[in-house]
Amino acid sequence: MAVKIRLTRMGSKKKPFYRINIADSRSPRDGRFIETVGTYNPLIAENQVTLKEDRILDWLAKGAQPSDTVRNILSKEGVMAKFHQQKFSK
Repeated sequence: MAVKIRLTRMGSKKKPFYRINIADSRSPRDGRFIETVGTYNPLIAENQVTLKEDRILDWLAKGAQPSDTVRNILSKEGVMAKFHQQKFSK
């Protein structure tokens, strides 16, 4: 099973709010998911992001692939740096 870390769109029309979910790559964007690991609100000036870093690092270690947008969010929050540091320190 190919697992992706990707965004699921929530909110109303012209007021997007996203959840960062772990999902099977074959499921639709707003469809079935395995776990919610964070949120992203692009409407606030500083782009409010909340993350469960320990769960994200666990899924990355298991081989989950983040989408391009999620990879950018994780990089800005420093999670990808922690993952690479953790990966190469072993």
